[in-house]
Amino acid sequence: MENKTAIQQEENGKHFQFAFGRINYILMIAGLVVLALGYILLSGGGSDDPNTFNPAMFDTRRLVVAPILIVLGFVVEIVAIMYKGKKE
Repeated sequence: MENKTAIQQEENGKHFQFAFGRINYILMIAGLVVLALGYILLSGGGSDDPNTFNPAMFDTRRLVVAPILIVLGFVVEIVAIMYKGKKE
């Protein structure tokens, strides 16, 4: 019975399709993972005592690596949205 309704929908021109393809969703998930990793690397470095200076706040990980990962994550997200697969 299910096949008959699918055939009828195709004949009527009402075939359901997702907005993105499989590769788009894989790229989106990869971009989200890179973004999450960048934000995790960016966090921390504070001090419990406000009168004590903690030099870990200006570490290379927080000033260089984390922002690069965050920008890279956004670039991957943009590519995932804009990518158009091959026509079949």
